[in-house]
Amino acid sequence: MRNYLKRLLFLLLFVLLPFLFSCAKEPEVKYPDTITVGFLSDAKRLLPLFASDSASAEISGHIFNGLTKYDKNINITGELAESWEISPNGLEIIFHLKKGVKWHDGVEFTSEDVVFTYNTITNPNMPTPYSSIYGPVEKVEALDRYTVKVNYKEPYAPALESWGMGILPKHALIGKDLASPEINRNPLGTGPYKLKEWVTGQKIVLEAFEYHYEKKPGIGKFTARIIPDTATMFLELKFGGIDYMGLTPSQYKLQGDSAIFRRHFNIFRYPSFGYTYLGYNHLHPLFADKRTRQAISYAINKKDIIAGVLLGLGSPCTGPFPPESWAYNPNVQDYEYNPDKSRKILHDLGWRIDKDGLLKKEGKTFSFTVLINQGNEARIKTAQIIKEQLKGVGIEMNIKVLEWQAMLHEFIHKKRFEAVIMGWALSRDPDIYDIWHSSKTKEGEFNFISYKNEEIDKLLIEGRQTFNIEKRKKIYHRIHDILAAEQPYTFLYVPDALPALHKRFKGVEKAPMGIWHNFIDWNVPKNRVEWYN
Repeated sequence: MRNYLKRLLFLLLFVLLPFLFSCAKEPEVKYPDTITVGFLSDAKRLLPLFASDSASAEISGHIFNGLTKYDKNINITGELAESWEISPNGLEIIFHLKKGVKWHDGVEFTSEDVVFTYNTITNPNMPTPYSSIYGPVEKVEALDRYTVKVNYKEPYAPALESWGMGILPKHALIGKDLASPEINRNPLGTGPYKLKEWVTGQKIVLEAFEYHYEKKPGIGKFTARIIPDTATMFLELKFGGIDYMGLTPSQYKLQGDSAIFRRHFNIFRYPSFGYTYLGYNHLHPLFADKRTRQAISYAINKKDIIAGVLLGLGSPCTGPFPPESWAYNPNVQDYEYNPDKSRKILHDLGWRIDKDGLLKKEGKTFSFTVLINQGNEARIKTAQIIKEQLKGVGIEMNIKVLEWQAMLHEFIHKKRFEAVIMGWALSRDPDIYDIWHSSKTKEGEFNFISYKNEEIDKLLIEGRQTFNIEKRKKIYHRIHDILAAEQPYTFLYVPDALPALHKRFKGVEKAPMGIWHNFIDWNVPKNRVEWYN
């Protein structure tokens, strides 16, 4: 009887737990002037030229400034550059720098820092994935303390955007090993925040830079808490441990609409400027033939994935540009779910179903392993659905979940993988040279699947050299066509962004660039009564 009562009590607690959470009181806020953001993974390196993962890039973006940036309406505007002139032939840009900008150590920012940054990123011995953004540059020189001239060998359409790369301090870094952990864990920038504390695997704390050239930020501290699980992160959000996170679709639909949640949090929804994909290692013999990749794509039901994983909060992806991009080709036909066509292609390639229902050829089973990063619930669920769908045509897909940094640096960069489910957060300019050009396959670079196509290579260069937007659009439409046909990835879906933010933060403005474009203007009213108005 006692054991029965214990089991009954446990059952009641299990049933009531979601109700108790939904009736929770106001999240406890200990430091109103601090924003605490949930990160699924820790940053790796904070110098902009090495910040290739999302966590590193986000933190680095608060610490460093570029010469240019995008405004809220996705227009290029000045950041460290006050103004510029472009020659009629597009081969010369003269940047006029803002005066009086201070590095975090009080030294003034000058044109020498811009020249140093360019020379550093384009140094062939520097292991950065970003060197090609300055590939067409012929020369960068300081005309005086506040003027920089950039000469190009050929027209380069993304030129202004490329100078959004964070500028490095020459006086602090010259002669040092920039790839060292010591340098990357102690960054010195001109940005609105400077690094205060970094506890590996736990948190990164930034504090407002009082002498920032624009103004001191309205929020005194930015804390990134590393919580590699979205369910735990959501509980931390509800009870005051963090102030901001990107909700999963189930959190958005099942709990985000509750009165108590809406009372304390603002929730936003807009299409993300990126996509999720199943990528194949083209050095692996299993994926060298595009027909095999096409067969896998025909065996995957994207509509089921969007319904089951995203709960309808997203759209199918047909290629390397999301529908929000002006380079997106609306005429590209998606790979419809057609398992019969998949089976026929595989049969024509010599694969035969054995008694266990698995495909075999020359005594080998059609089996591969896909890597997923730990804590990304959507990608793990996506993999589970794809596993069952591929099983229906005789393909065995195994799933291996890894910690993000280990997956990225020990497996992806070293090409020690067969397939991977990942995503791209894209630049607003459609230049995707770094992701798809055949020269960008070295360790740490973005074409880690080792895709090669001569026509794509030529088009990528042509797209960079064309300023006329209608002509560029035709180029990128053709790139979209080719990649959709060859399926170097199975392009899966474009998820909606679903950020939730505590209501005490005022000045937040949703725009085409999202909500973070004016973070420096956010503030928290001192009168607590105003928090929830």
